[in-house]
Amino acid sequence: MVSAFQYSGVSVFYKPYPMAKHLKASNARSATALESIPNIGPSLADDLRLLGINQPRQLVGKDPWKLYRTLCRKTHARQDPCVLDTFISAVRFMEGAPAHPWWHYTAERKRTLPNE
Repeated sequence: MVSAFQYSGVSVFYKPYPMAKHLKASNARSATALESIPNIGPSLADDLRLLGINQPRQLVGKDPWKLYRTLCRKTHARQDPCVLDTFISAVRFMEGAPAHPWWHYTAERKRTLPNE
């Protein structure tokens, strides 16, 4: 579906962002799809799948820094460091930590990888 609106006399056409297909889980046990993990949307879920993570429970025990480095290597690109923050948040959530926004883990990342 394409929508349109007028802006300064010009028609602007856009495709509305689809509604989320997954509600966010309130705890690890209720995470049934990658997209149900807090902070994980369709794009990061695809990145996790590229890394062989297809189910939320597969994140338990994973090293977020290793996931990040592997993603950078597989995509032949340095990913935004916020991706690492998000991987940390996802792994911690699946290991039982409460849901936090991804930026909750930025200070930890900067202490561990000060140049990132």
